[in-house]
Amino acid sequence: MVKDLRDEKGHNREPNVGVGGGGGGSEKKVLVGLTWNCAVELKFLLTALLLLCSLATLLQFLPSTFPLSLSLSPSSLRSCLSTTTTTTTLLLPNTTTETTKPTNTTETMIPRRVSDQILLPNGALKRGFVPYGTAAYSFILMSAYRGGPNTFAVIGLSSKPLHVFGKPNYTCIYHPNNNNNNNESLIHFSPGVKILPDWGYGRVYTVVVINCTFESPVGVENGGRLVVEAVTNGGGDRDLNLTDSVEALVEPPGSVDLTLFASQPKYEYLYCGSPLYGDLSQQRVREWLAYHVRLFGGRAHFVIYDAGGVHPEVMEVLRPWMELGYVSLQDIREQERFDGYYHNQFLIVNDCLHRFRFLTRWMFFFDVDEYVYVPGRSSLRSVMDSLREYSQFTIEQMPMSNQLCLTEDAGKTTKKWGFEKLVYRDVKRGIRRDRKYAVQPRDIFATGVHMSQNMQGKTTHKTEKRIKYFHYHGTIAWRREPCRQLINDTQITFQDTPYVLDTTMRSVAPLVKRFEQNTIGQRLRTTRQ
Repeated sequence: MVKDLRDEKGHNREPNVGVGGGGGGSEKKVLVGLTWNCAVELKFLLTALLLLCSLATLLQFLPSTFPLSLSLSPSSLRSCLSTTTTTTTLLLPNTTTETTKPTNTTETMIPRRVSDQILLPNGALKRGFVPYGTAAYSFILMSAYRGGPNTFAVIGLSSKPLHVFGKPNYTCIYHPNNNNNNNESLIHFSPGVKILPDWGYGRVYTVVVINCTFESPVGVENGGRLVVEAVTNGGGDRDLNLTDSVEALVEPPGSVDLTLFASQPKYEYLYCGSPLYGDLSQQRVREWLAYHVRLFGGRAHFVIYDAGGVHPEVMEVLRPWMELGYVSLQDIREQERFDGYYHNQFLIVNDCLHRFRFLTRWMFFFDVDEYVYVPGRSSLRSVMDSLREYSQFTIEQMPMSNQLCLTEDAGKTTKKWGFEKLVYRDVKRGIRRDRKYAVQPRDIFATGVHMSQNMQGKTTHKTEKRIKYFHYHGTIAWRREPCRQLINDTQITFQDTPYVLDTTMRSVAPLVKRFEQNTIGQRLRTTRQ
């Protein structure tokens, strides 16, 4: 059956289209009816969209020299639309918006331009630059130590480009704890003197030692807070002068002991170690520690910094000496977050310097694959007494092969210690060898890996006949048998390097083994490579 499509008056009518009602016999009539029967807001939206599309189409045909095309390009319109879209939020009735920020995220609010292209009256196109994020921290605090009634040292890391190409500065502020003494309650200010001790070796970060010296004693009786204001002075962004307030040190009331700075030191010798990292040989660490505890004597202390190298086997070697008070261990693995030179080696030695500055008479800086040696019948004490007039002296290196051993040790190498069986010394000429050093720390303001350049007093390098060190490069991280070539000669050229037989350290080995056994017993006899 066919349905009658005429109205009551007999006129023909279209079937109901379901949206917007209305009549018409074509798709165009349906579109018009759809548009003009909607809400007023929809009409305005469609009209504006139609105008924008028309304008964008028209701009495609304008010549590039036309002035309007410089400031209103399609890309500009797209940029404008995208900016508007991202900064506009549509709130519907009975709805809420919730923003969840990720944890461990730092937001830096930087002024941003609405448009990155502006046509200037002179016809030039002004371009914009929008910064995001932070390339490096202005300052990373590691430690701060009091150096007297009115002086402090603050040790940390800072952005290397900021210091190389900018001029950041520091202000030291001491806030005394509240008390009834008016002079003590005053806030003290002093310019911070920065020292960059890493000789330009820094990477993303460089080491900064800030000396804070006030005109008068601060916090002596009631303590207080040392705050350092780090100012970029336009470094990184000339339009911004950012200031960070760093609470470097908090001293509770009664905690300051001024007798520390004038009393006799607790130790005669203290070793400041470079960061230990990697898969180290516990046997080489065992040998090194026993040798130097014997050499330095009872009034010595060794500070070991663990940057990931003190695995459980190495810890077993350290523990007997820690229990006797010879060794203390510092866990600094978190510093690996910050990209500095050689596991932040310069940072660590400066922390050690200021942490133990008033606790020892002499402070040594060398590595765990290096053995200090006093030749002849001299003792370490007599050598140090002869160098007492110097604030610093350096030590000559004796480079040893890390794989050449004697043929007579065949079949017995696993029972011998490393410095006992590696007996061939590198004698190549014309090579500048690194030196290590020792200082009287109260004369040192900041230090380096091979010597200090920030000190008072004298330095000497003429110590060859009094003290030296044997260097077994690479053996500390080699956990297999180091003897890979057995030689039956007093001299040899191996891999284009001349070597001579040197049994100096070999002759000392039995004495060191006996000392270890008498001091800690047989606890480490089963230690492996």
